[in-house]
Amino acid sequence: MKDKYYFQCINCGTEYNASEVTYLCPDCETKNKSDQPPVGILKTLYNYEKIRTRYKRNKLFDKLKEKEYCDLLPLRSERSLSWLKVGKTPLYWRNSSDFEILKKNHFSILLKDDSQNPTFSLKDRASDLVSAYGRENGLNTIVTASTGNAGSSLAGLCAAQKQQAIIFVPQAAPKAKLTQICMYGARIIPVDRNYDDAFELSIAATKRFGWYNRNTAYNPFTIEGKKIVAFEIFQQMKQKIPDRIFVPVGDGCIISGIYKGFEDLLKLNLIDQIPNIVAVQSEKSDNLVRNLTQTAFVSKPCSTVADSISVDVPRNYWMTRNYLEKYQGESITVSDKEILAASRELSNNTGIFTEPASAASFAGLLKYAEQNRIAENSLNVVLLTGSGLKDLNSVQNIIKIPGPIKNLDQLEL
Repeated sequence: MKDKYYFQCINCGTEYNASEVTYLCPDCETKNKSDQPPVGILKTLYNYEKIRTRYKRNKLFDKLKEKEYCDLLPLRSERSLSWLKVGKTPLYWRNSSDFEILKKNHFSILLKDDSQNPTFSLKDRASDLVSAYGRENGLNTIVTASTGNAGSSLAGLCAAQKQQAIIFVPQAAPKAKLTQICMYGARIIPVDRNYDDAFELSIAATKRFGWYNRNTAYNPFTIEGKKIVAFEIFQQMKQKIPDRIFVPVGDGCIISGIYKGFEDLLKLNLIDQIPNIVAVQSEKSDNLVRNLTQTAFVSKPCSTVADSISVDVPRNYWMTRNYLEKYQGESITVSDKEILAASRELSNNTGIFTEPASAASFAGLLKYAEQNRIAENSLNVVLLTGSGLKDLNSVQNIIKIPGPIKNLDQLEL
């Protein structure tokens, strides 16, 4: 395991052996301020040349897939992963003409439905890997801060692995997500403010009590877990890449995971370019994309219907910004009204009901189409990250449940 992977700080470039650090670059961490995105996030790197020479090129990806991509993960064995079915989620191919609002368009929409993970969100990919690493290294108490999805995810995966999960949540987290956390047997700690405060308290608890921390980006393996969705897209597209991928963005960990997965494939010479990736944020929570062209990061308070991507200080801002600049990624913001409309459009036309934070990616595609920014016959992946059942309150204003009838004479047709 010693030489399997190493870390590189995305800010100062310092490299560390796996045994030297756990969370952040020690030098950069001392410069962090509570109102600024943290510096010192670590990127996990592998001996790509060794992996390339281990198998013939035409068999390389198949061999990686056979071992659950363990050659590109910080694990000793794929058997350390949960017995639950994490990942391997469907990629549904639809035509733009399948949607009334896109009748005049001619391009393909590929819906990657990660709501079909065990706790109904993409966050299971990160939790599965962090839990597996904990299992291999005797770390049986794992803590995280979450608006709901990461918390319920960690709680569920820890339940499967017989580990203790401790979840710090903001007081406004949706009841459905809090219910999940409690049902999985985790310890829940509500915080009397927002997600950013929960994040800071969970790190303080990690340092005081010695718990293993799963926090987004703070733990570099969350990105390694989420990158597997990129491998699956590549596999499901018969080892080709799409023209665009629309990704909902809050902290920036998921989009960095997508980039990291394709970057790993690039370093293995399995692809010759990174697909065009679009960061989609709510207009009411745009602290990541709004700052991309600025020299100094300035945060503003967030209040959006898409609670899972409502973040005042994006924890993976610098890695996301680096990726978007390096690979010429794009960004767009959408209104809460557009997010809810996209959720209903998706539900009505596909039978897939996603939470607002997840529907933001589809809202981004719809806005691109409205602006004539999608080429004819192009392949466009929309990453759907969580089930709509996780946040039923947000859609109550766009639906109408009729009252009961006593007989068929009262039925209006």
